[in-house]
Amino acid sequence: MNKKQFNGLSQSQVDEKISQGLTNHFNSNASTSNWDIVKRNVFTLFNALNFAIAVALVSVQAWSNLVFFAVISFNAVTGIITELRAKHMIDKLNLVSRELVTVVRDGQESQIEPENIVLGDLLKLSAGEQIPSDSTVIEGVAEANEAMLTGESDLVLKEAGGELLSGSFLASGQVYAEVHHVGADNYANKLMTEAKTLKPINSRILYNLAKISRFTGKIIIPFGLALFFEALMIKGLPVKNSVITSSTALLGMLPKGIALLTVTSLLTAVIKLGMRKVLVQEMYSVETLARVDTLCLDKTGTITQGKMTVQGLHSLTDRFSDDSIGQLLAAYIQTSEDNNPTAQAIRKKFDQLEHSYSSSNVIPFSSDRKWGAMELSEVGTVFLGAPEMLLDSNPPAVIEAQKRGSRVLVLAHSSQSIDKHSIQLPSDTAALAVLEITDPIREGAAQTLDYLRSQDVDLKIISGDNPLTVSHIAHQAGFANFESYIDCSKISDEELVAQAEETAIFGRVSPHQKKLLITTLKAAGRTTAMTGDGVNDILALHEADCSIVMAEGDPATRQIANLVLLNSDFNDVPEILFEGRRVVNNIGRIAPIFFIKTIYSFILAIICIASVALGKPEYLLIFPFIPIQITLIDQFVEGFPPFVLTFERNIKPVEKHFLKRSLQLALPSALMIVFSVLFVRFWGTAQGWTDIEMSTLSYYLLGTISFLSVIRACLPLNLWRSLLILFSVLGFYASAFVLQHLLEIATLTAATLPVYLILMVIFGLVFVVCTIKQKYRFD
Repeated sequence: MNKKQFNGLSQSQVDEKISQGLTNHFNSNASTSNWDIVKRNVFTLFNALNFAIAVALVSVQAWSNLVFFAVISFNAVTGIITELRAKHMIDKLNLVSRELVTVVRDGQESQIEPENIVLGDLLKLSAGEQIPSDSTVIEGVAEANEAMLTGESDLVLKEAGGELLSGSFLASGQVYAEVHHVGADNYANKLMTEAKTLKPINSRILYNLAKISRFTGKIIIPFGLALFFEALMIKGLPVKNSVITSSTALLGMLPKGIALLTVTSLLTAVIKLGMRKVLVQEMYSVETLARVDTLCLDKTGTITQGKMTVQGLHSLTDRFSDDSIGQLLAAYIQTSEDNNPTAQAIRKKFDQLEHSYSSSNVIPFSSDRKWGAMELSEVGTVFLGAPEMLLDSNPPAVIEAQKRGSRVLVLAHSSQSIDKHSIQLPSDTAALAVLEITDPIREGAAQTLDYLRSQDVDLKIISGDNPLTVSHIAHQAGFANFESYIDCSKISDEELVAQAEETAIFGRVSPHQKKLLITTLKAAGRTTAMTGDGVNDILALHEADCSIVMAEGDPATRQIANLVLLNSDFNDVPEILFEGRRVVNNIGRIAPIFFIKTIYSFILAIICIASVALGKPEYLLIFPFIPIQITLIDQFVEGFPPFVLTFERNIKPVEKHFLKRSLQLALPSALMIVFSVLFVRFWGTAQGWTDIEMSTLSYYLLGTISFLSVIRACLPLNLWRSLLILFSVLGFYASAFVLQHLLEIATLTAATLPVYLILMVIFGLVFVVCTIKQKYRFD
């Protein structure tokens, strides 16, 4: 195929198409817009309920109790700024890995951005490239993988007149194609864009928090009305006081802090990974990474460097001399349009050799067949591919090369022709030579594999290469279970499913089988991540819970990946996994601090409502705290300490049952707060304490009991954690003393101080006992 015979559109024709709007520009809204970011951080159920409470407080001019809304506004603004910064970094990194398209205009090839394609453009497309616009093949032969569009994994032969669908990928061959759809008319824009925008968020943390918010949203209005009318009509409090006390209970039920902290932590992780040249294309994939317990690795470009070199050529026949075999390979590779790493290595070795052969009936190499073929004049059909797929049994030269960890191809011959539309291997195929190709182990791969294994990540290698070759390479790279391997070309899908969990290395895997392996592991309850860089990895990468690809790989893989390693270095994978663990483990560690308020607010609200049944106004229990008190305590309990703790390195495996564990850990502290409120009310009334004395004691008990959970989250203590606790405790006591008038409390008196100390000793002992029991239960 000679590019000079194609002229394509002239520049004047291109300009005319642009003036008519017939370009590939299309705003698919696939990425998050600035307005989406604002909506996500402002227009939420949490913010709506808090806004309604703030409006109620404004209506009675309770200005000092509106501080909580300033904090919520600050968190929303911070979230917007952080997400905008992350979006800017992602957009910037996307430009680094942006793929250009080759077009022929005025008889010359040039590369342009996909959106600058116009209707009627002539595209040059090669194996591994994504089809940017619906096109019709003008010349050439290729096989297209349309699985991302149709769900069918079989490769589709594309010849002159064949239609190429945008969003599909060329698995083999090279073609020139004329664009017949652009922009919104493209098939991909009708299917794939919708799939991207409607993809659900995969976050177990936010899912659990949503369950709480849905429950709270159902009860918060009736609870609020009941508390307000009790205080106003039964207790006889002024409207302002009734609104303030009711609002405090409702505010406490909303676990808004942990939701905001979760999003902020994830965005921080995105930015940190971006600084390490890791492009995160979906924010919540960071959390998925934390839960990964099975990592499936592609061999080429992941464990190895992907820099293949022809190491040797071993003749298996007397029919052709060594020189003649080299000429056959030269004729094959000069005609072939295959451009995978193996083909590149062969081309580098044999492309310059002269020969007299002419070629026809070219069948490109495909990862499904694992061989390619063509007819050479005066020779017949020549094959190049995997020995297991071309021969009935492996010659000794093949076995020896595989034991050295080399990739092995066989050059074979047949006197029969092959029908392109019904491709079958002839019965008289015979081996001519063995081609031995080496690929160096990636430096540091052994340490990376060992480290991942030490962190309870089950490692599996999925490769299209011979399993014996993969096993030897895995051994060289320090892979522990290198002897556990199977040849997937010789087993059925049912057998593959049965052996998926127990086997470590899968060789001769087709793209369909790679996807089946991931599906099987997920069905067994595994959280899977997969690395890859080739077109044959696309189906499995799309199926995996989290896909990690190399920037140097095929552009097709980058389009569907959750994360792209812009340095193309497999040794970055552990740090990526553990960045996710850091976020999720730290959120899990501090979550009980946030749920304490949710639990005690709910219980106290029920007790306050139920106290009506006592029959007398003086027995009616009013919610004992006001918003400004809760807000100030939150800054030293839920604010600064958890925020600092989320940045600590924490790479242990993620614990399951996040919500259940967090609520159980928060329950003892919440019950102690409820008990302290009731005890102070009844004991104080019996002792003749004033309302200000009871409020003061309740405030100090609330803050101090809450700090017990902060201390637990900081265990084991070190210098920085000790300073964090000290700063928070001193801040709490100092603010309580300085802001007494604003908080509507006083100092502890000779009557209340001993009670405070005795109760805290008791509560401290109870907390220690509960913590020890819970530790054994969860461990």
